[in-house]
Amino acid sequence: MASFLEDITPFYGTGERNGKGQTLEEFLEEYDPYRYKNPCCTTDTVVFSYKDEQALKEGRLKVLLVKRGNHPSIGCWALPGGFVNLRENLEDTARRELQEETGVSGLPVEQFACYGDYQRDPRARIITSAYLSIVKESDVSVEAGDDAADAAWFEIEMEPETAYEEDGWEKTEYHLTIHIITSVSVIMISHYP
Repeated sequence: MASFLEDITPFYGTGERNGKGQTLEEFLEEYDPYRYKNPCCTTDTVVFSYKDEQALKEGRLKVLLVKRGNHPSIGCWALPGGFVNLRENLEDTARRELQEETGVSGLPVEQFACYGDYQRDPRARIITSAYLSIVKESDVSVEAGDDAADAAWFEIEMEPETAYEEDGWEKTEYHLTIHIITSVSVIMISHYP
């Protein structure tokens, strides 16, 4: 296999040969990236919105969710996200998937977590890098696309659960409750860290 990258000069190290007597080029020519089963990589984006500055100060937020249009979890509400292309940076994936599934683009995003429990998805071993953004709701227009059957804002309640100090920072963990209004009832989805 030839190198994945066109320019390998930053990877020469000290220029030594490895234990098998190979140069970097010889090593890469023989290297099999499929020797081990590899996990898939995805990104998800949590987009919070607020109505006005007062709502933001009071923590009255909404979260943007998409209704899954395909398996697994078809028909369930989820964070916008999807698979990383082979030659795509994670942040670019987060932005692309957000735009494809919700029509929202141009938001600043910040990576905040990584989720990798092996039983997260029945399709494969999937590791997700999660991104966060906050926006004034009136500044964006939401429209479902790609594999999302729907996209909408949902009100959330944040109840402080644990406050503690760590590394000189005061931290608070919250219990989030998302209110999803359907045509017949309100369904509450809760998530604990």
